[in-house]
Amino acid sequence: MRIITGKYKGRPLQTVEGHTTRPTSAFNRELVFSVYQDYTDKRVLDLYAGTGYFGLEALSRGAIWVDFVEFAIPALTVILKNVQNLGCSDFCHIWRKNVFAFLRSTEEKWDVIFLDPPYNKRLLNPTLELIFDRDLLNPEGTVIAEHSPEETIADIYKDRIINFKEGKTTCFTFLQ
Repeated sequence: MRIITGKYKGRPLQTVEGHTTRPTSAFNRELVFSVYQDYTDKRVLDLYAGTGYFGLEALSRGAIWVDFVEFAIPALTVILKNVQNLGCSDFCHIWRKNVFAFLRSTEEKWDVIFLDPPYNKRLLNPTLELIFDRDLLNPEGTVIAEHSPEETIADIYKDRIINFKEGKTTCFTFLQ
């Protein structure tokens, strides 16, 4: 896995060994970054961060700050190594916290919130509920949700959908 473009273009990233983390395929990463391209001066939240790829790519593309939220120790270890290897620790914070606990306690707001919860665990809509109920998205901000085709966005959020992309095993829903 490598950074696609920006100041860290081509730099390799480590991944979590085993099958506990599902990395986003190269095709799907390109898809997300072709739909939402402008990260300049944005504050980004990477929920269920895994390897930290999304947030690190956003930093490479000009984001000024990224908060990574991950609970699993193997994934946290990989995020730490990737941040160290890119030398971007001054521009991010890694939180070892349950996503729901983090969202309930934070007072921050972000321009871009990326979430990629474990598939088919019914975490997608409860995560969106906390984001929107707590007003954690800046005006004109975007939520990018990666989810399985079996999970759909709740009707209450349908009017917030601005884009939707579906692959064979992955969907991306963009909301404002």
